[in-house]
Amino acid sequence: MKTFFIYIIFVLLIAYTISGCKKNVVINEKQAILFQVDYVNYAWGYKHNGFLVDNQGNILTYKNPQVWNFTDKDFNLSESQVRDNIGNCLNIGKKIPKEELKKYANHIKNISSSKVTALKNVSADAGSIEYICYQFSEKTGIYKGTLIKMEGDFTCENLNFFTKKVTIWLKNINDTLEKK
Repeated sequence: MKTFFIYIIFVLLIAYTISGCKKNVVINEKQAILFQVDYVNYAWGYKHNGFLVDNQGNILTYKNPQVWNFTDKDFNLSESQVRDNIGNCLNIGKKIPKEELKKYANHIKNISSSKVTALKNVSADAGSIEYICYQFSEKTGIYKGTLIKMEGDFTCENLNFFTKKVTIWLKNINDTLEKK
C-alpha cells in the first residue's frame, strides 16, 4: 500500500512538472514575416505606409510603395506576394531582441484562434491602420493573416486576451519609427 501511494505521488509530481513547463516556441525560419502594421488613407491624397517584422526581428518599413500586395478579405497572402512586399521594404537597421520577438510570436497561435468584434464606424477621413499577425503554412505556401486590431474610420478588435499586449507592443514600435 505504501508503494502505491509513493507511485501516485510520483505520477502526480511528473504531471505537475510537465503541465507547469512553458512551451518554448521556436520561430519557423521559413516564415519570413510575423507581424505587420499597415496604414492606408485615401482622404486628401493617397498615403500608404507601415512596417513588417520578419522572423529575425528586423523591422522592414515601407512608405507609398509603387507596387504592393494587399491581403485578401481573409488577410491572407501567398509566399510570392510576401517576398514581393519584402522587396519593396527598407531594412532600417532596427531589430527586436530575440527573446522579445519570441514572447510576442508565442501569442500568434492564440490570437489566430479567436474571433474579432464587428466593424464599428467611428470616424471619417482618418484612414485605416491594421495590426496583423501571420502564420505560415509550408504545405500551402500561404501566410494566414489574423487581424489583431483595426483603428481609424472603422474599428474592431480581436477578442483574445493577448490582443492588448501585442497591440501596445506594435504601437510602441510604430511610435519609435515615426520619431525618426
